[in-house]
Amino acid sequence: MANIDGEDNLRLDVDITSTNGTVSTPAYTIKEAPLGTTRQIRIVGIGAGASGINMVRTLKLRLKDNYDHVVYEKNTGVGGTWHENRYPGCRCDIPSHNYQFSWRPNREWTNFFSPAEEINAYLCRICEDEGMSDSVIKTEHEVISAHWNEAQGRWLLVVAHLRTGEQFSDYADFLIDASGILNNWKWPDIPGLHDFEGDLLHSARWSSEFDYKDKVVAVIGNGSSGVQIVPVIHPDVKKMVHVVRTPTWILPPRIQLFQMGPAAETINSIDLDDDENFSPEQIERFNADAALYRNFVKTIEKETNSNFPIMLKDSPTQAYAAVQVRQYMAAMLGGDETLCKALIPDYALGCRRMTPAPMYLQTLTQDNVQVVTDAIRRVLPRGLELANGDVVEVDAIICATGFDVSFCPRFPLVGRNGNLQDIWRNNVPQAYMSCTVPGLPNYFTFLGPNAPIGHGSVFTLAEHIATYIAGVIQKCQTEGIKAIVPSQAAVDDYSEHIRAFMPRTAWTSSCNSWYKGSGSDGTVTALHPGSRIHFFHMLETFRGEDYEYVYESDGRDDGAAPRRNRFHYLGNGFSTKELDPEGDPTWYLDDIALTAEDGGSSKKRTRIKSQL
Repeated sequence: MANIDGEDNLRLDVDITSTNGTVSTPAYTIKEAPLGTTRQIRIVGIGAGASGINMVRTLKLRLKDNYDHVVYEKNTGVGGTWHENRYPGCRCDIPSHNYQFSWRPNREWTNFFSPAEEINAYLCRICEDEGMSDSVIKTEHEVISAHWNEAQGRWLLVVAHLRTGEQFSDYADFLIDASGILNNWKWPDIPGLHDFEGDLLHSARWSSEFDYKDKVVAVIGNGSSGVQIVPVIHPDVKKMVHVVRTPTWILPPRIQLFQMGPAAETINSIDLDDDENFSPEQIERFNADAALYRNFVKTIEKETNSNFPIMLKDSPTQAYAAVQVRQYMAAMLGGDETLCKALIPDYALGCRRMTPAPMYLQTLTQDNVQVVTDAIRRVLPRGLELANGDVVEVDAIICATGFDVSFCPRFPLVGRNGNLQDIWRNNVPQAYMSCTVPGLPNYFTFLGPNAPIGHGSVFTLAEHIATYIAGVIQKCQTEGIKAIVPSQAAVDDYSEHIRAFMPRTAWTSSCNSWYKGSGSDGTVTALHPGSRIHFFHMLETFRGEDYEYVYESDGRDDGAAPRRNRFHYLGNGFSTKELDPEGDPTWYLDDIALTAEDGGSSKKRTRIKSQL
């Protein structure tokens, strides 16, 4: 029977009586724990590049306790792309002092654009100093399958220890994929490639034993790797054959652009030599003067963030920039009509990734360089057969031909709707704000479909994405949420917005680009529909209405599916904020300051932001 106490109408048990008898609904029980109590969870990360490393620290700060975290890294060391890519001339084309974590400034970068070895050393130092190498990150381990178990509300994993060949099972309440998009390198699809009898290398798998001195070397590809390799090895080769299928926009040295813009005063006050190395005295000034260093970093960051208007198709900014870059390229090619026609694009500036490449264009004008624009019909044991029938004999082939950028996972990733590999092979990859995927509960990814991978430093991108992910996990850990996933309706709406916005940009112009899913006019899948700041702003707020939830059982069980009350986490009426002996139960007085104005007739609330 209904248990009603006077006018309070407090219902604990309800007996529903009908002609067929009485059915009793089990009592709802209070969770005997304070609000804010965290449940024990296990988090598995994939990849220990910049994103994976930052995620370790972010979880430490946000979750604090009651979680286990392991990161499986397939390589022998940390660093991701900077561990793997060691070809001659490999460096970042983002200024060094902005290609770092905001929480770990490095005042001793040696060059305005850091070489690969220096970036990797920076990441390795962080792992050692933060104690990640031994406690969290497991190198030479690769996740080879992941299946979502609905009943358990967790991912069931199979992991391979690559050194021993052993395979074992693991599980994750939350799975975080930080394996990256520019990570799965691939050979070009050219008949006979692996029958070549000379040296065959890929830029992402460079051999330190390869000696290119006095050899005829073919470099296939003019993406960001190819344009760095060519000018560095050219002085030592006998002849260089550079195969270019699609022209690419080559920017003037980035520092020259900074010197002509709003950052000119700051840049011109910095002591750099002709090779853009910081002088020892300048490094010492950065170490000694925190205000100088901070102003330098913020000025360059602001200038980098201001480039998005160039990407807007048919805008005056784009038109002006295209004219300037075209003139620069022609000048660096010495006005050579044949080279200019072959190498200066006729598509919109920014349709392919714009690349600064000091000395690249000048190198192509040298007598011992042959620029090939014909397709390669096949590779012969000692050379290349071109589409026009010509044969070019070479001693070595360097494939600077990039990566598999299809977004398809490398391993079976089976969620509620099946294997994501199959779904994304047959359909345009779609994600929610680039970091969650419909049908994959408790799964997060860095730089998934339509992330701002071409918008600037990946380090600060990783920080914002990690903060968003950690916030979602913390919500689940403290609010009794067993599984969380973006709704298909929300992802459909988000994708519709992307499709409507992209025609405004140069990225949709007709060109072959890894930004697109397939073909010169394919769907743009790699880039965010807006500026870098737009992406940061978007992730500031968690839109809970765009997600679907499965809650933990609240203790009721009528023999069928257990009922779940979304407010069960509210607990016994107390809060962990008041029960923590090391906490501050009046924290809200530090967060809000009341300032009297006009003689106390009005009050204004001022938010005081805490600084980490």
